[in-house]
Amino acid sequence: MGTISYKDAGVDIDAGNTLVERIKPFVKETFNSNVVGGIGSFAGAFRMPKGYKKPVLLSATDGVGTKLKLAIDAKKYDTVGIDLVAMCVNDLICNFGEPLFFLDYYATGKLDVDAAAATVKGIAEGCKQAECALIGGETAEMPGMYNEDDFDLAGFAVGVAEEDELNPKVKDGDVLLALPSSGIHSNGYSLVRKLFFDKLGMKFDDEIDGKKLIDILLTPTRIYVKEFKKFKDKINALAHITGGGIVENLPRVLPDDLEAVVYKDKIKTLPIFDFMAKYVDEAEMYRTFNMGVGLVLAVDEDNVDYIISNSDAYVIGKIQKGQKGVKLK
Repeated sequence: MGTISYKDAGVDIDAGNTLVERIKPFVKETFNSNVVGGIGSFAGAFRMPKGYKKPVLLSATDGVGTKLKLAIDAKKYDTVGIDLVAMCVNDLICNFGEPLFFLDYYATGKLDVDAAAATVKGIAEGCKQAECALIGGETAEMPGMYNEDDFDLAGFAVGVAEEDELNPKVKDGDVLLALPSSGIHSNGYSLVRKLFFDKLGMKFDDEIDGKKLIDILLTPTRIYVKEFKKFKDKINALAHITGGGIVENLPRVLPDDLEAVVYKDKIKTLPIFDFMAKYVDEAEMYRTFNMGVGLVLAVDEDNVDYIISNSDAYVIGKIQKGQKGVKLK
């Protein structure tokens, strides 16, 4: 019997090394003065930033969900890395954490260096948008666990906040502002795939409102870190609108004696949501999708005009006395 190698078992160490060399340039573009060391060590190192009185470290982890399956089927890998970063850092800012650094985990059945490099390049782009450093990651080749063309992603973000800023400070009379989403973001894609491809039999190149369906569906999640930093001292609370929509995410920042009133006719929905609403019940739409609202800000009435005049935010509702929850009107 002849000898057998790791490559014979389906794991190509040389391909992994090639990937590391390919991704080094755009990973280094995310580094700042707080990054200690380079790429390839056993762990990433990051200096604690100065200027905090009682710093608290925050962490968030997430994936891309079945949106990733669309990217794989379309062989379009340049945007899902942005989604991965967005899903983590947009959560961090809701606890007033400024993202510091990010790590990724890429697991596949057989390593496709081109696909992996494009994906990690997207992660690096997401980190640049979030003003954080990509200081490490892991690539795992696991034949037998995944089909050859499949891969999965997980992301891990760490941020820092002042301890006394962690808890929301929502109060009666606050105004609710919406920062628009870029599209469906990264939630509800099992329903999206079921509707467009199983029920309606649509193809990637079919168009909605003049745009190819696959381009609409793979539009990356908007990252709101810069807006958060810009308006931080004028925000009482933030809610990242992910799975569960406005009705389930906004209550996460409310005390028991306050309710949010959201006016549906004020929400600037996107054409993709209008299209899906022809086939999905309204209640299901609002419970599954962001409906065009990526982030909700609760702010003092005195700060509304300033934020609106310096961003694309707009008013969608208010905070009032009542039982914790959201009223859609």
